[in-house]
Amino acid sequence: MRIGPHLIDPPLVLAPMAGVTDRPFRQLCRRLGAGLAVSEMTTSDASLWHTDKSRLRRDHAGEPGPISVQIAGYDPQQMADAARFNVDHGAQIIDINMGCPAKKVCRVDAGSALLRDETLVARICTAVVAAVEVPVTLKIRTGYSAALRNGLRIARIAEDCGIQALAVHGRTRDQHYTGAAEHATCALIKQAVRIPVMVNGDVDSPQSALETLRVTGADAVMIGRAAQGRPWLFRELAHYLQTGTVLPPPTRFEIRRWLLEHLDALYGFYGEARGVRVARKHIRWYCQDHAGSEAFWGAVNGLTDADAQRAAVAAFLDMPSDLRVA
Repeated sequence: MRIGPHLIDPPLVLAPMAGVTDRPFRQLCRRLGAGLAVSEMTTSDASLWHTDKSRLRRDHAGEPGPISVQIAGYDPQQMADAARFNVDHGAQIIDINMGCPAKKVCRVDAGSALLRDETLVARICTAVVAAVEVPVTLKIRTGYSAALRNGLRIARIAEDCGIQALAVHGRTRDQHYTGAAEHATCALIKQAVRIPVMVNGDVDSPQSALETLRVTGADAVMIGRAAQGRPWLFRELAHYLQTGTVLPPPTRFEIRRWLLEHLDALYGFYGEARGVRVARKHIRWYCQDHAGSEAFWGAVNGLTDADAQRAAVAAFLDMPSDLRVA
């Protein structure tokens, strides 16, 4: 799949997830097979651009390209300014967020709330595309609600405005993450436009990735929650799409190595105190399928020292390398 001049190979994309897809996680997923990793959404409100949160979200040091940065907001001029600002700070692709269903985003008329106003969608897309010379992509849902399933119209509007690729989560805003993804609707959207389409939702295994591509005709799949605690999912998908064979699951030793590398990156990125706090959710995701994980979580969750946290993780996962997990 190509987005402007950028070849995305393999066609596997890490979805933007607030509080998850920071630089350490993006780098790990890229190393383990993702063809593109999109940043956490960044605000279009210029008064917040110089906070610690915003500063960290636009930190791409050492990250392999292309660098894709997602921006969120509702005002066309602010969104255009945000696009320029992020390009000046290293973004090579700008992604517009019209897919987030979170209440705190939608109540300020951003994210998937924008799908209610097709005129505003066109104004934002037009303004952002005109503001920067890099490719602009758009993430949407199949519609705002069951009564307003307008993803097909939004896709055509986006293409007409110069959007160069589209990511579609196969649910409406009011579904959040419940129910099955509407791959039939995603297929209709793919057929209606000439730009590349990435399909998001319910891709959590090599088989589901291949089936999603087959059913929808999409150019790529985008993986979000299924990659939490499973960054190696990308290498499994890439191997299966290339060879048709399933890789054996990672050994506990491999998971131990990846998680410890992830922890070290988090401590270095955020500093020890904040890194320990951010690491907790990742530790729980990585370890939740292992025997004894609940007792381990109860013990490790209260640790505030990086060395102690790292040592506890290492000890929990210090098992023979031929022991595999499902």
